[in-house]
Amino acid sequence: MPLPLILGIGAAVAGVAGVGTGINGAVKMKEANDTMNEAKTRHERNIKKFEKQNKATTASMDSLGKLELDILHTFGEFSDVFEKIQNRPVFAEYHKDGVKLPTYDGEKIKEVSVGAGVLLGGLGGAGVGAAGGFAAAGATTAAVMALGTASTGTAIASLSGVAATNATLAALGGGAIAAGGGGMALGTTILGATTLGVGLLVGGIIFNFAGGKLSDKADEAMAQAMKAQKQINKICTYLKDLRALSDNYQKSLQSVNELYTMHLTELKRIVNVWGHTDWNSFTDEEKRITENTVLLVGLLYNMCKVELVKKSTEKNGINTINQVDAQKAMEDATRVTNDITNKNIA
Repeated sequence: MPLPLILGIGAAVAGVAGVGTGINGAVKMKEANDTMNEAKTRHERNIKKFEKQNKATTASMDSLGKLELDILHTFGEFSDVFEKIQNRPVFAEYHKDGVKLPTYDGEKIKEVSVGAGVLLGGLGGAGVGAAGGFAAAGATTAAVMALGTASTGTAIASLSGVAATNATLAALGGGAIAAGGGGMALGTTILGATTLGVGLLVGGIIFNFAGGKLSDKADEAMAQAMKAQKQINKICTYLKDLRALSDNYQKSLQSVNELYTMHLTELKRIVNVWGHTDWNSFTDEEKRITENTVLLVGLLYNMCKVELVKKSTEKNGINTINQVDAQKAMEDATRVTNDITNKNIA
């Protein structure tokens, strides 16, 4: 074969090989780009999922926290009426069918009412999640703490550790600082640790990477997106469960509060309208209304004291939802309200 022909064939073969290499490189680049885009889309979808669940849970917790503070604040109204009754007996500890409510303590009732008023007064400027933070930490405890430091001029935000905090992030990160948790900062860290790396990878210009490095970075982004997805799914499940408990707890609390409000209205009529202020002259019905109102105050006090989240024993762990204590409080509420409604409590 003549040499020029051999060189011509060789050049043609080399040209075909070059085209093949170019095509292969373009295919790899497209695959890497597709992988990177998929990782980005997956990550954005996961973040939206979290934000939606977070918003719903925060709204539920805020509603519960506001209700708890409102209830505790009305205790001042009860105390004002109740203290007018002369010769009243000592209302001892209630213990029946596994339900245990404390001996009536007028000073504690006044304290928690004033403290709740302080917290309610600061909610307007505290932002979304503040009231829910009180519910997570136990509104009764937060109200008592508020009274103890309000006179010093301490801002509510530092007073409770949760007043300017997103409740769900606080719950993730160890709950209210007042309860010994890490607050929102730790909750943000837990989320950020799983999502930041993905955001940095998928947000860059992928064509800055050459050859095999591009595929490596795309695979790394996908791996991180998958890892973040697992963590976000875990957090979303946590938030979903917390919201379910919050909704159920609010229904139970509202049911007790409605019965309490009816009794408080009757008690105010007895004392303020009819002028009956001597226990010895009370009718059996008036005594029953008074005793039941005291009982309902104790029940509500205990219910608002329940922490909906418990601090994790691990340094950076996610808190646990306090299903046990919350469920016990709801069961107690059902037993007591049924007894009162059926007039089984004298």
